[in-house]
Amino acid sequence: MDRSGAPASPGARPDAVADLLRGRRTVDRFLPDAPPQDVLDTALDLARWAPNHKLTEPWRFYLLGPDTVSGVVSLNARLVADSKGAEAGEMKRRKWSAIPGWFVLSCVQDDDALRRREDYAACCCAAQNIMLYLWSRGVGSKWTTGAVTRDDAFYRLLGIDPALEEVVGLFWYGYPAGEPQSLREPVSQRVQYLK
Repeated sequence: MDRSGAPASPGARPDAVADLLRGRRTVDRFLPDAPPQDVLDTALDLARWAPNHKLTEPWRFYLLGPDTVSGVVSLNARLVADSKGAEAGEMKRRKWSAIPGWFVLSCVQDDDALRRREDYAACCCAAQNIMLYLWSRGVGSKWTTGAVTRDDAFYRLLGIDPALEEVVGLFWYGYPAGEPQSLREPVSQRVQYLK
């Protein structure tokens, strides 16, 4: 449906959609000012329209405020320092402290293994919806699944019970400070035509 509630034409503006898909980039350097909250709110609302088998809507979103961000930055700096040394940890602290917007996407854990897999895939589709909408509004994002997102202390900082939810990713967002370039191999190298 479009904004008026009428069904959207399946072929509406295909070139614009193709350009958006080809143009989106992962951004990890941001300008200091965060985008307006309503931009993220709309992106999260659009996430729920992701393909989702059985309509379980397994996604959960955590919007990180300054105290939680500070805890995550400190945790990650410590993890990096433990594995790569104090200087690397401080470099990571400075870089992460400059990120203007943060949220986490988690997936509710089902007892059934197949449903868990389907739900995780749905959450990944929801993440793509979010990133594409943000990009359409001039907002860059980065989806990270680094070691910090798998650490028990990260779950505790966010108040997530790992028996009930799995973190799909930590997302940064903001206005890009430059636009990264990206190349892809021709799709013909990834397609097999079967008889």
